[in-house]
Amino acid sequence: MTLPLKKLVASISFTSLILSLSSAVFSAAQTADSVSPEAASGVIEKQLVKSNKFMVAAANPLATQAGYDVLKAGGSAIDALVAVQMMLGLVEPQSSGLGGGAFVVYYDAKAKKVTTFDGRETAPMEATPELFQDENGHPLKFYDAVVGGRSVGTPGTVKLMGDLHEKYGRLSWHHLLQPAMETAKNGFSVSARLSSSIESSKSRLSRYPDTQAYFFDAEGNALKEGYLLKNRAYAETLATLATQGANAFYTGYIADDIVKKVRGISDNPGMLSKADFTTYSVKERPPTCLPYKQFDICGMGPPSSGALTVGQILGITSHFDLASMGPDSAEAWQIIGDASRLAFADRGRYMADTDFVPMPTGLLDPTYLEERAKLITPGKALESVSAGEPEWAKPIAMADDISIELPSTSHISIVDADGNAVSVTTTIENGFGSNVMSNGFLLNNELTDFSFKSYQDGYPIANRIEPGKRPRSSMSPTIVMKDGNPYLVVGSPGGSRIIGYVSKTLIAHMEWNMDVQSAISLPNMLNRFGTYDLEKGTSAESFEAPLSTMGFKVNVRDLNSGIQGILVQDGTLLGGADPRREGIVLGD
Repeated sequence: MTLPLKKLVASISFTSLILSLSSAVFSAAQTADSVSPEAASGVIEKQLVKSNKFMVAAANPLATQAGYDVLKAGGSAIDALVAVQMMLGLVEPQSSGLGGGAFVVYYDAKAKKVTTFDGRETAPMEATPELFQDENGHPLKFYDAVVGGRSVGTPGTVKLMGDLHEKYGRLSWHHLLQPAMETAKNGFSVSARLSSSIESSKSRLSRYPDTQAYFFDAEGNALKEGYLLKNRAYAETLATLATQGANAFYTGYIADDIVKKVRGISDNPGMLSKADFTTYSVKERPPTCLPYKQFDICGMGPPSSGALTVGQILGITSHFDLASMGPDSAEAWQIIGDASRLAFADRGRYMADTDFVPMPTGLLDPTYLEERAKLITPGKALESVSAGEPEWAKPIAMADDISIELPSTSHISIVDADGNAVSVTTTIENGFGSNVMSNGFLLNNELTDFSFKSYQDGYPIANRIEPGKRPRSSMSPTIVMKDGNPYLVVGSPGGSRIIGYVSKTLIAHMEWNMDVQSAISLPNMLNRFGTYDLEKGTSAESFEAPLSTMGFKVNVRDLNSGIQGILVQDGTLLGGADPRREGIVLGD
């Protein structure tokens, strides 16, 4: 049953966070994407939701409601996804939208198979290796690269939604865009999370007049919680797409306007061209899966590092008895943390868009992961980690990546009445993307997911910028399979911390028998590059002393995951939403 939204939406308070990065950040390999521009969003206790027919979990109540209504009307999981994404782009513009990209992991109940769809943004054909370097060849300061047209890649979200609907949709395309179109016309109440996000990004959002006019009042103040925000330009864009189809985004005035805006920004112009739009394509790719106990953990392969890195963490930790240790064991978290560090070392060295660079074939090989596991000594932190030597078809030497990936992203999990399941992580990259608006929506800054350098010490960096290439991501939409059927649909926002958030949730459920809501709510603890991050204000803080004694540098901080999960068990759907954000679960 649908629940009253007034009971599901609570006030969320944020702490303003101003982030300033210097080019020195980029000089230290594997530390560059350790920053987070999005402040804590408070905690709203969430309860496990049960249903028997269908379920949708998304990051905003209005978006979840739009998906629920579609499923209630007999729509498919993909129909619901389209409605959810179009609404998220309006009510959660800081995280995803028409100007961004997404990865989809999809279970087709009729074909009984899992597949994936890559709607990641692409680098302009005019892009050069020096795109994010100054006249002396030094990497730019991060926000000098982000804000403006320079960082904007060719958006993939609209093409992805259109292609998926054409293949798997039931309800009309126009019908699915209608809820977001009407909400844009009539207005929606600005949430506490959106209001605080605007306030924390005030200086950057004020840089361009049209962006400032949308997100601030006449006195220059950030829009307050409860403000009725209308977006007629967004409604007009959706009306065009509703009548002309998704391809209108790439062939008509919308693409023309984006190109003109990106190239015409005087202080930081970009390189997008109309040809980048007309040649853009969504790529269907096989899933990357890891056998784990009685499960198959299936996710997105390159250009995402998500499934490979999550798979490595699980594959390495499987050689230890985490189940008997339990979630209160510091030794268990030491093993998980060191497994993550080893996996991130491989990620930094090898993982990128395999349409452009070769990659080892043995990253998930059981023998290789067993050898990596032997490096871990329970009770003692690894003093240092480095990339391993997995099997290659044709080995080449590569340098470690130096790039930043920021966490303003969103996740959607859906299961429909026919058993189709979809796990989608969608993004415009940094909070509010490039801070550039066109036709009512923000444009991404995905190109800053590339390494700002192309070479290091004479060796190429796999995740370097190349024309038409898709930047490496950590988005980890996941479908866990059991006995050939979907068992758990899960994912999270959070930049490169996504990998740790998803891994924690999977371990909590599969090793420690937590239900999906409890697994999502479990305090976040993760280690990517040597420092162990512990979630501030939670029981995770109690691990500070024992982990320090084991040899870790420990940092207590906000860890703002946004996990959405649906468990399919004995004909019942069990859903959970992250208490750290405003998302909810609805189902019948």
